[in-house]
Amino acid sequence: MNFNSKLLTRNFFEVRLNYHETPIKVRFNEIDAYHVAWHGHYVAWMEMGRGELAGLFGLNADQLAAEGYLAPVITLELNYRKPLRFAEEARILTTLRRTEAATLEFDCRILGADGSLAATGKTVHAITDLAWVLQYRVPLVIEERLARLLSHLEV
Repeated sequence: MNFNSKLLTRNFFEVRLNYHETPIKVRFNEIDAYHVAWHGHYVAWMEMGRGELAGLFGLNADQLAAEGYLAPVITLELNYRKPLRFAEEARILTTLRRTEAATLEFDCRILGADGSLAATGKTVHAITDLAWVLQYRVPLVIEERLARLLSHLEV
């Protein structure tokens, strides 16, 4: 549950990644018949990381709804790299992309206990009003909160 700026080295190149970190521990009810974390839980873990980061800046689902807006998921991507196992401690690294459209785009990395990449993912959220009318511009209240979040992440 903390913010980090970390230099990651992978495949002979370096990437600067500013992210919010959410620790988890794989619970018994999250493993499947193969004794690894069931694939659907990775989506829930991404949501945990996204919700924590967004909530710090007034952008989680409840906070947006209180302002008269929704941000439904319109795209979900998830790539599995290595399975997580029962009782393994993992970290969800979540960041937000700067976009030109009236969307929120979160990138996520799930790292195993040894720091190895278990999964990568992305969600894209459209911004609508409470009647589900698509917003073509980011509403001012959301724009201000996004600016603070992006500044915090140094994106």
